[in-house]
Amino acid sequence: MPDFGDHVDNTIFSQILEMDESEADRDFSGPLVLNFFDQAIETFQKMEEALAEKDLDTLSGLGHFLKGSSATLGFNKIRDSCQVIQQYGHQLTVDGSTEPDENVCLQKITDALKAVKVDTKELDKAMKKFFEVTE
Repeated sequence: MPDFGDHVDNTIFSQILEMDESEADRDFSGPLVLNFFDQAIETFQKMEEALAEKDLDTLSGLGHFLKGSSATLGFNKIRDSCQVIQQYGHQLTVDGSTEPDENVCLQKITDALKAVKVDTKELDKAMKKFFEVTE
């Protein structure tokens, strides 16, 4: 398995790969992982819309949703950015203390969304290479 660096928890990702009947086919893990990236792109679009509307509740829910999916696959950097989005959507800092300034929350979410998009694009490219997907 290639080294995905701090993008991926290799223990969790290895467990996903073990569900394949064959390493040659990757019939289970390939579609599961690659569909995640489609789901992430759709979720980012919804996040952009919620940001434009300053809808912190929706942002928190979307962050929670994508955090869970990314954590299940072992995608650490995506999970961590989504945690930030979820927390600030609830007007909480990452350590759980209250952040009463909505503008601070929106800025933290904006920054996290920018970071997670970059991390997702990098990991998507690495996973397509791993699963030998040509575009």
